[in-house]
Amino acid sequence: MPFTIAGRGWHSIAVDVGGRFIAKFPEGEDAEEALRREASLLAAVRPRLTMAVPDMTLHQGPPLFSLHGKLPGATLDGQGYARLNEEARRRLADDIALFLAEMHAVDPAVMREAGALPVGWWDTADATLAPVWPYLPEHLREAAQAAIADYRALPPDPLGEVYGYFDAHGWNMAFDHQQGRLKGIFDFADSGFGPPHRELVQISLVDADLAARTAAAYQARTGRVLDRRRIFLLAAAMRISELAGAIETDEHVDAIRGYVVGWLEQRLLR
Repeated sequence: MPFTIAGRGWHSIAVDVGGRFIAKFPEGEDAEEALRREASLLAAVRPRLTMAVPDMTLHQGPPLFSLHGKLPGATLDGQGYARLNEEARRRLADDIALFLAEMHAVDPAVMREAGALPVGWWDTADATLAPVWPYLPEHLREAAQAAIADYRALPPDPLGEVYGYFDAHGWNMAFDHQQGRLKGIFDFADSGFGPPHRELVQISLVDADLAARTAAAYQARTGRVLDRRRIFLLAAAMRISELAGAIETDEHVDAIRGYVVGWLEQRLLR
């Protein structure tokens, strides 16, 4: 049975086992703790979800690793999304909205008992972002700086906090491109407690249109009204902060700068 590297995250290496299973091997004590927490969170939330998610088991080893059946499908990027027809886009947004609504409806006490923690936030300190501004096109620098100022001035989310996923970008999706259907969502390492608006930030990395459609579908399902300006500011802060990190490490700078420029120029979520 062939073994191939399926991906490398912040904490673990994922190995594809014969196209049938995914094994995750943590790197270091913090990563081991994160993997144990992810397995616990999945065990608690999986029975409450319509969407397929990993049925993860832990193997204590040594070495410690997790194993789950590979969800059918492939990742979804902006180009893949652009090829979808109107019906597939509507269905995708509704499937994600249902997933988020069910996540947010889980009793926080249950997830806290399972080990859920508050989500982390992006570093937008002046010193951190100072290297970013020369990398942006001159006509967008003022808009980027204004977005950061407005982000910092945001009051607490009027919808409070929920247990959520907060990582629904296309690289964590198992998408059937032939059927145009989302088959599953994986990688719950970044799930935790945070504001509902933040869920749309990672979705926007696929396409602003998908984030806007998902926001509308989520509102229809839950009755919770989402503020598009708040979504815009959260996503701007995330992208600008990540550009600062890319500049510091000199990795993927052009790609992440493209994400910043594209977000500041889009008009669907403002």
